[in-house]
Amino acid sequence: MQLLFGCVTALACGALAWLSLRQARRQRLLREHMLAIAARLEPADDEPLPADTVAYLSRAATSAVDRSLEALHLARSLGGALEALPLGVVVTADDGRVLFRNEAADQLLGTRASDALAWRALSDLLAEAAAGKIETRPLDLYGPPRRTLTLTAVPLENGAAAVTVEDVSDRKRLDAVRRDFVANVSHELKTPVAALGLLAETLVGEDDHAVVQRLAERMENEAFRVARIIDDLLDLSRLEAEETTRQETVRVHEVVAQAVEQVLPSAGLRAVRLAVDPVPHTWSVRGDRRQLVSAMANLLENAVKYSDDGSTVHVLPVTDGSSIELLVRDHGIGIPSRDLDRIFERFYRVDRGRGRDTGGTGLGLSIVRHIASNHGGDVLVESVEGEGSTFTLRLPAEPGPVALVADAS
Repeated sequence: MQLLFGCVTALACGALAWLSLRQARRQRLLREHMLAIAARLEPADDEPLPADTVAYLSRAATSAVDRSLEALHLARSLGGALEALPLGVVVTADDGRVLFRNEAADQLLGTRASDALAWRALSDLLAEAAAGKIETRPLDLYGPPRRTLTLTAVPLENGAAAVTVEDVSDRKRLDAVRRDFVANVSHELKTPVAALGLLAETLVGEDDHAVVQRLAERMENEAFRVARIIDDLLDLSRLEAEETTRQETVRVHEVVAQAVEQVLPSAGLRAVRLAVDPVPHTWSVRGDRRQLVSAMANLLENAVKYSDDGSTVHVLPVTDGSSIELLVRDHGIGIPSRDLDRIFERFYRVDRGRGRDTGGTGLGLSIVRHIASNHGGDVLVESVEGEGSTFTLRLPAEPGPVALVADAS
């Protein structure tokens, strides 16, 4: 598709420049031709031109006007098509004069003095194209915002040139995310699989029943960890693939209750208390109950995981009348400010060693973010290192005043 866009753009640029140059050349030749005819057939004083000559000149003039109008109409159509393209397009004449520049080119290259780097690169490419060379060059603009552009210059007829400009920032970012994802998956799976192999090798030659029991328990834990990683990957893949979310009325207090029930066993192992403020029974949202429970359970598990033993995790429901917020607040290790922008990335952990010790996969917060996005909401975080963190799951309230009546019965 990208190649198709580039080809269409290049052809359109060439056609536009060709039409402009051909129209000017045709008008010049027609003017010279008619002057030559007039010189040959110049009549004597007060002697009228022959009728056939007048008819010929009339037809020639009419034909020239028709062709000029046709060329003008075609040039305007091409210009409109180029304006509709998401690619920037710049076309210059043989003397370097800009014949056409669409709005996308202005937006991508900028019009400020700080964007001089982009226009300098454009000028260099146009010079290369005018010399008959096809050139492609990447260009990094450090913004803000930071962007990566790809500029492609092609020569046109009679020394004219055209350049297409494409913003590949999102593609470059997605490629980086994909590479990181593959590397992280490989690393996350390699560790428990290697541990399973080592434990199995040790188990083969072991006769002590107590040691065998301990090794078998370790193998069970590592197998459970691999299963959790695979399950979370499948959940995340399914969430990303779903274009529409199941729509039903979901009572918020039921979501919180089910999520707390799922997390109670792991909280009990750490002696972490889950303190839940009453959620009004009339509060509701539209969406998929299973996904919402999963999002809330992931936030609670994350809070328990990074809390000190014997501490308390609070769940606080809040509303502003149009959205419902579920705050999960812990008093654990907190998150360094440098990590706040990355904690929702797949496999990203603030404390990698602690995450693995507690059986985390590093995918929980990514799952929460996708679920919130699928429901038209958001997930926010506030944290102070050493004091704890507060994660907020924000969802649109179901339309109607009933959803916002504070009744905890």
